[in-house]
Amino acid sequence: DLKKVPGNIPPDIVKLDLSNNKIRQLRAKEFEDVSELKILNLNSNGISYIDPAAFSGLNNLEELDLSNNSLQNFEYGVLEDLYFLKILWLRENPWRCDYNIHYLFYWLKHHYNVHYNGLECKMPEEYKGWSVGKYVRSYYEECPKDKLPIYPETFDLDKDDEEWERHKEQSVQTVKKHGVIVTVIG
Repeated sequence: DLKKVPGNIPPDIVKLDLSNNKIRQLRAKEFEDVSELKILNLNSNGISYIDPAAFSGLNNLEELDLSNNSLQNFEYGVLEDLYFLKILWLRENPWRCDYNIHYLFYWLKHHYNVHYNGLECKMPEEYKGWSVGKYVRSYYEECPKDKLPIYPETFDLDKDDEEWERHKEQSVQTVKKHGVIVTVIG
């Protein structure tokens, strides 16, 4: 029946199971004194909010279980200190597919070595059951093509790869000066 992360966790602990408690939010630097932690289980707590600095100091964390909580999205920065994360459990959360879910999706996309599951839209109703990746791609498909930013990392370019390459060849100039490479697009 813990309502917050205990403050007396031994600093050399490598596995911490806080599942099935009543921790509704994770505050900044909750785990900063347990930097050796490799596995953290926060399953089934009803967590609805994670401060962007909550996982600060967990540089060695390899597995994080956030499944069966009340998470709708992550604020920018929540996952930034998790350099060695390999497994992220996300299932059974009411993920809200709106612009706020993009940070989580792009963080996972750029950290391709992190295995995750359970990233499925639960709301709003029109996206219920969709994978978050499908939602993010549809978000950009609905924009007029001439208003889209031309960044390959921004969205999947399955059928537009050739068009992107042509555009890149035509509009990118690279200048090297004093050991610095500057790329100008446009």
